Amino acid sequence: RKPVFVKVETLRPGTFGHNLVVKVLSSKVVVNRARPDGSGVRIAECQVADDTGTVTLTARNAQVEVAKVGSTICVRNAKIDMFKGLMRLAVDKWGLVEEAEPATFEPKVDFDLSAVEYELVPALDDE
Repeated sequence: RKPVFVKVETLRPGTFGHNLVVKVLSSKVVVNRARPDGSGVRIAECQVADDTGTVTLTARNAQVEVAKVGSTICVRNAKIDMFKGLMRLAVDKWGLVEEAEPATFEPKVDFDLSAVEYELVPALDDE
């Protein structure tokens, strides 16, 4: 099956299976710990954007190396995680973060989906 690529502006909380081509605007390592067995845990929060908006990507371990500032990456099978009411784009073991051809689009930085706070509201019964 051929992947269907979507734009940042179409991302919604609780959704998954997203394929995007985005440009990395910034990257900040937030966790860098060593485990007792010698392996390590690295987590970076990267601000990524396309021509419709920006979102924060949570990159883990090897994904941190791929998501370098200024590079264009292809994110496959990503999901939207909620962190303190804010959206985060995340790629688990079933997904893939890889380098892509340099972007031909201009990133739209004034529309940040990860800056919008969402609140879980219980559904009302129709009685």
